Amino acid sequence: MSFKLNPPFRAEHLGSLLRPEELLKARMAFEKKELSPEELKMVEDKAIEDIVKLQKEVGFKGISDGEYRRHMFFDGFFEHLEGFTYIAEAPREIFKMYVPDVGVFLLKETKPPSTTLCTGKIKHVKSGYLPQFEALKALVEPSEVKNIKLTLAAPEWYHLRHGENAYDKSIYANNEEHFNDIAAAYRTELEILYEAGCRNIQFDDPLLAYFCAQPMLDGMKAEGEDPEALFDSYIRLYNNCLRDRATKLPDMTVGLHLCRGNFRNSVHFSEGGYDAIATKLFNEINVDVYYLEYDTERAGTFEPLKRLPRNKTVVLGLITSKFPQLEDLEEMKKKVYSAAEIMASGNAQSKEEALQRVCVSPQCGFASHMEGNLVTRDDMKKKMQLVVELAKSIWPDA
Repeated sequence: MSFKLNPPFRAEHLGSLLRPEELLKARMAFEKKELSPEELKMVEDKAIEDIVKLQKEVGFKGISDGEYRRHMFFDGFFEHLEGFTYIAEAPREIFKMYVPDVGVFLLKETKPPSTTLCTGKIKHVKSGYLPQFEALKALVEPSEVKNIKLTLAAPEWYHLRHGENAYDKSIYANNEEHFNDIAAAYRTELEILYEAGCRNIQFDDPLLAYFCAQPMLDGMKAEGEDPEALFDSYIRLYNNCLRDRATKLPDMTVGLHLCRGNFRNSVHFSEGGYDAIATKLFNEINVDVYYLEYDTERAGTFEPLKRLPRNKTVVLGLITSKFPQLEDLEEMKKKVYSAAEIMASGNAQSKEEALQRVCVSPQCGFASHMEGNLVTRDDMKKKMQLVVELAKSIWPDA
């Protein structure tokens, strides 16, 4: 499938943005049952209207709602499916400690962890994303609706965390059966969003990047799990979710965002370059664009981009969203040109041709979780402006 640069745009952001203080207070009050859903929505509506204005002010063409209606970046899908159950206090032994963020959390927390497990037959009964999209749609011009970016949870989110404990064995005999029903639910969700006018989605998936982390691979092998076979099964899951793209979602742009964790207080969870997964990641998953973390050495070099095929685009996450210090514009430009040269060398292209398959962004969102990173709103705005400035310095019509 050929990728059309419409969207992403030359200057991108990754969906989540810092919440204003009044929204944080409102959500905390709501979680304590001190605020009604209607009252919370009023605060959300105002905050989203303001953040849309900010995105337009700094020059972004692709617009998100900042994930302001979510507590966590992965909210919005699994909790609306029949067959999934929220577990407020889950036994620690059902978690896979080799998963980088799981290990960090469970070692720090003394109280029982919460999670969501598949306890019955999976069925799509309600779209959690549609109300978010419709509300954002009302804030932009009709011509801009196609540019709205909606971020989605990774389909394997709970499976990697729980492995064989992720689903009830009396319902699903094996992973493939379980994944088939998850994929069917995603296909329904995507069709609903497409019918509403959504043309730009981004799967947020730090888990695939974890397969670059040697400690996780070692931990999986120690427990008898084959990392490569599991990675292959996740590729099949993605492609099953996107099975009907050509016929039912013909002009929907599908992106895949990989990072190494972006928790409150600017924490990351894993390290390791894309080298080990690049060939399969870039050539076997049926998406158009990859949003890749490249703000620090923990993501490795640009060499894996040699394996990015000509019909796909990369958004280089060169500017960190974790800390306020501004990157040097000229240094960022050099990195973009370096990436393009490497891409060209792997595809028998000129650097100029490869450069047409490159965009720029922060390395991740500014608030993957409600609390956000160690930056202020002003810091965030300056970072966003730098992304736009970087794009315009390379592609003047960005």
